[in-house]
Amino acid sequence: MPRPTVTIPPASTEPVVTIPPASNDAPTTAAPTAATGIPTGPGPQVSYTVQAQAAPGSCHYTYVGTFPLPDPSCTPGATSPQVTQAGILSTICFPGYASSVRPPPSITDAEKQLSAAAYGYTGSFSTAEYDHLIPLELGGDPNDPANLWVEPNDNPNAKSVGNRKDILENTMKGLVCSLRMTLAAAQQAIATNWVTAYHTYVK
Repeated sequence: MPRPTVTIPPASTEPVVTIPPASNDAPTTAAPTAATGIPTGPGPQVSYTVQAQAAPGSCHYTYVGTFPLPDPSCTPGATSPQVTQAGILSTICFPGYASSVRPPPSITDAEKQLSAAAYGYTGSFSTAEYDHLIPLELGGDPNDPANLWVEPNDNPNAKSVGNRKDILENTMKGLVCSLRMTLAAAQQAIATNWVTAYHTYVK
């Protein structure tokens, strides 16, 4: 089957903001960046701790058909200061990067329970992913609460956590790493509305 034509938005003309790597003592509250308006998290840590989540019942999903969107007031997305456009070949495009910065299950399992309470999610955890809104593969922050949410599966008959957002993430990483899309444009698209990005870049 022929590969679908991908329309790439023009590269941003905004200045690149260089942020020094965060220390393990960096604050967990994300601060907005000048370049994209997306918060910047503390970045990868030597050891991770369970992060406080929003109050139970304070976050709400929006659905586009069966596609879930996170509450932007709870999950606006957050980027890692370690990943910049100039450094993509040594970070997100380097094999093994995502697994090298991913928090361990001992941290994310506890956070997933708290995030589910925040979103009022009562479905199965076997099909709902504790998802990085801006994925690690696109320079999302590994453990900032602003970048994580319990993502209900878009397939009502799902048997695993695999979903269509995963397809989008792989597609966009390919575009960024082949220099057909800027890192900032990919982060902005997926953080703003991943469903729109899916229909734009995947089908």
